[in-house]
Amino acid sequence: MPIHEELAAGKWRELSLAEQLGNVGSEVFRASRWKDKDEKLFQSAVEKALELFDLTLADPRWKGRYREIARAREIFCDAFLGDNLYGGSIRGLLNYFDVFAAAGRKQV
Repeated sequence: MPIHEELAAGKWRELSLAEQLGNVGSEVFRASRWKDKDEKLFQSAVEKALELFDLTLADPRWKGRYREIARAREIFCDAFLGDNLYGGSIRGLLNYFDVFAAAGRKQV
């Protein structure tokens, strides 16, 4: 059962890549906010972020961007749930997604 039922039902594919990744970034921000503070809220944000990553990866319009999106997902998982083997910082992830959020707002 998807967390974002309406988005999973097709609404997600109405958004541009910038809007999609900006929304992913919102959940990344929430996860960073609750990490080491509130485990329940942290886990909820992580699960939502992963679902949005997966919805983005399932969007056939971004076939040429699949590697970049999948890599961002992998770095997110490593930074938030793993041993940070890639050395990615949460601040670096937030900066990455901020660019998409700003671009998505300009499109609206």
